[in-house]
Amino acid sequence: MHIHQDFPQLDALLERWRDALGADHEAYRNHLLRMLNFCFALARPDTDAQRKLVIAAVFHDLAIWTHGTIDYLRPSADLAREWLQAEGLGDWADEIDAIIDQHHRFRRWDAPGGELVEAFRKADLVDVSLGMVRFGLPRAFVAEVRARFPNAGFHKRLVQLTLRQLCTDPLHPLPMMKW
Repeated sequence: MHIHQDFPQLDALLERWRDALGADHEAYRNHLLRMLNFCFALARPDTDAQRKLVIAAVFHDLAIWTHGTIDYLRPSADLAREWLQAEGLGDWADEIDAIIDQHHRFRRWDAPGGELVEAFRKADLVDVSLGMVRFGLPRAFVAEVRARFPNAGFHKRLVQLTLRQLCTDPLHPLPMMKW
């Protein structure tokens, strides 16, 4: 399997959010690179689908930093929708919205045209689980991607945010999760 390293669209778009991401910029960027590699391996997307996945990736967790919340799915999808409209890509908005909004589902996404949603959901889980869940991806490929794009504190930040949410709202510790 091929490891993709060059994502100029991702870097250009992510640069807009460098200040909001602050010290977590590298950690988030590497999460996106790992996730996109897993996503591309799972979905084998064409060029347009790759662009959609890159855009969805940049925005999928972004509201953690821009809105300061662990309940970030809707605000992240809204940021993506605004950007897509401004860039003349409004016809992609519903699909990218679904990719972002459904990426923390416990169950498979079976809606028509949901192949990218499902690949993205799986790819995110491969990364968040540190490769313990692989959805058929070879262990060596997952390990190589993880080595190429180091964690840089991403999972530590997730634990910190989850603990903070647990202290603030113990009855709703993971508001981003969906059935």
